[in-house]
Amino acid sequence: MSEKLQAPRGTYDVLPQDADARAALEATARRVLEGAGYRRIETPTFEATEVFARGVGASTDIVQKEMYSFDDGGGRSLTLRPEGTAPICRAYAEHGMHKLPQPVKLWYLSSFFRAEKPQAGRYRQFWQVGAEALGSDDPAVDAEIVLLLATLLEELEVAGLRLRLSSLGTPAARAAYRENLAAHLRAHEDELSADVRARIDLNPLRAFDSDHPGTRAVMQTAPLLLDHLDAADAEHFATVRELLDGAGLPYEVDPTLVRGMDYYTRTVFEFTSDALGAQSGVAGGGRYDGLVEMLGGPPTPGCGFAAGVERMLLAAADTPAAPPPVDLFVSYDGARAAAFKLTAEARAARLNAHMELAGRSRKGQLKQADRLGARYVAMLDDDGGAVLKDMQGGAQHDVTAGEVVARILRDRTLR
Repeated sequence: MSEKLQAPRGTYDVLPQDADARAALEATARRVLEGAGYRRIETPTFEATEVFARGVGASTDIVQKEMYSFDDGGGRSLTLRPEGTAPICRAYAEHGMHKLPQPVKLWYLSSFFRAEKPQAGRYRQFWQVGAEALGSDDPAVDAEIVLLLATLLEELEVAGLRLRLSSLGTPAARAAYRENLAAHLRAHEDELSADVRARIDLNPLRAFDSDHPGTRAVMQTAPLLLDHLDAADAEHFATVRELLDGAGLPYEVDPTLVRGMDYYTRTVFEFTSDALGAQSGVAGGGRYDGLVEMLGGPPTPGCGFAAGVERMLLAAADTPAAPPPVDLFVSYDGARAAAFKLTAEARAARLNAHMELAGRSRKGQLKQADRLGARYVAMLDDDGGAVLKDMQGGAQHDVTAGEVVARILRDRTLR
């Protein structure tokens, strides 16, 4: 016997018993987002590596450690997409979406890939729902993005939600702050983790995410970016907060909140769930006003979010989604061709129809129909006759095979 093969580490199979819950999540996302004017977009599974090196940031963990990149055979480096915002901004620029009425509001549900250490709710291949609004710097865009994400999480009944909110300011304000923060870190260099020490010049803000005890102690007295915003950035953030307050959405301002991508500007936010333990992040996002321009497009403000499908399902209420109802189960002994024809006729009439395919006895077929929750069973005989049984009411009618579909449709109209 050959060795049994398994899925690669950090990936998983979506089995039939899991698919219904994922389909229900997708339907909820579609209803919430398209109801607010967001339209579906899908980008390729792999992009030019430069899309992420330039857009996400060469100093980030994603680019330095986590991307799956490969040569396409022609000397070009391609990368399996590790996140969704940079590809959408590339598509916005490539397809001239700046000529459309602004903001352009887009949403996606796609798979992504990162070479991370697999753990509960964190995989090397994972799925995200995301939304992006491109072409407006109005603080109301930020507030709408946050509120839509909150609505999605609430409708999915994600438990123990907590929203953290902050602002990273504009790149110019952040550059001055980075120098202050880097000076603070250098003054306490011996107390920092080796990883943080190595990135003081490249990405000092990531020190706020460190779990290292010494680093955490140093960060207790670190200068905070919120205290260094210029007047325009502070006004933008105050307006976002005012709008969320008016909508009744609770949040906490967290001046230590940073995101893993370099493209963020001004508003950043993150939803966590107490139901997920230490790895509590469910969704997050923020504003990225310079990203389209970094990727060769015109200056374009933008704001968006991404929410992990697996993490939402882990933290959501355990309410199994019902599979599609079975309208008709076609049972037969020897009349396979007639059963197949009747099943095809029923499906053409938009009935959900199953037929016996496992060679069960008549009694076994009726048990299978009951297991499926079939409303009707058509029991065919070899001479073209049939018995149509209502599995809810118990009534039985002698009919021909050609009358079955019309009889079911008539009964449904009368109910």
